Amino acid sequence: MIIFPAIDIRGGKCVRLTEGRFDQETIFADKPVDMAVRWANEGAQYLHLVDLDGALAGKPVNMAAIREIIEAVKIPVQLGGGIRTLDNIRECLETGVDRVILGSIAVREPELVAAACKLYGDRIVVGIDARDGQAAVEGWGVTGGISAEELAKRMAQVGVARIIYTDISRDGMLSGVNVEATASLAQAAGIPVIASGGVRDIDDMKAIKAAEKAGIEGVIVGKAIYMGSLNLTDALTLARGE
Repeated sequence: MIIFPAIDIRGGKCVRLTEGRFDQETIFADKPVDMAVRWANEGAQYLHLVDLDGALAGKPVNMAAIREIIEAVKIPVQLGGGIRTLDNIRECLETGVDRVILGSIAVREPELVAAACKLYGDRIVVGIDARDGQAAVEGWGVTGGISAEELAKRMAQVGVARIIYTDISRDGMLSGVNVEATASLAQAAGIPVIASGGVRDIDDMKAIKAAEKAGIEGVIVGKAIYMGSLNLTDALTLARGE
């Protein structure tokens, strides 16, 4: 099980949102690179970066901060937020991003996702964000008109190697991960899924670890490690099976 500390960037700062709402923002660091170095020093193997401004703008915005993180840590990063063209994808990968996460574009332009998978293979990840089982797009503000599980199946068919599944209603709420829905999506798609949204404490880590056989290969942790309800070192020890 891989644990991905999340670094959400808005206005060049490290922030966390509640339920994806931009009017519910908490700033945790003026310099995202400081948090990246902290999580790397605590043993993180992979970082999950989100360009929140990019998600709204429809194109990457905070690349200077992202580049600074890539240069400061020796672990890979995956990036989502506003990556909606093949040129965006290429630019992010050339900057040093290990994997790019495609979100809204998976609903709107599945043919672009297919083309990206042909070019870059497993460096393409699709993020499926859902509320009440329905996929949401455009920074979570609009319903995509398709169920999360159906979208996951379609993405697997066009060559996507893995999916990040976020339960929007739990994101930033510290209310517990929706392990059941995540496992169901993984089984429906037949490809590995990374859980996201609602991580609260070590019990969530145990529940996700227990669901590895169902296809959950990792989990993104955000507010819990920033607020202290989850100790990252303890979570990493559990993930390693120690």
